[in-house]
Amino acid sequence: MIRINVFIQVSEANRAALIEAGKELVACSQKDKGCVAYDLFASTTREDVLMICETWTDEVSLSAHEQAAHFQTLVPKIQSLGTMKIEKFNF
Repeated sequence: MIRINVFIQVSEANRAALIEAGKELVACSQKDKGCVAYDLFASTTREDVLMICETWTDEVSLSAHEQAAHFQTLVPKIQSLGTMKIEKFNF
């Protein structure tokens, strides 16, 4: 299993647009083969921080997800709206 935590720092001006794109990414990604969990969270202590938490069965599934049209379209959009920090864990 693979867990990826994507921390996103976003300005107040871009927050709503980033959440909209994030929700679309979540909805599409949850349908990808090998997706165990995929969600978008907001920090309760910092308004400028969101997190995408995803779990995949294996590298093959994660790689296919990264090649999917929704990933190729929405991740660059999210990157244009905020600053990402990615953590990846195998377990």
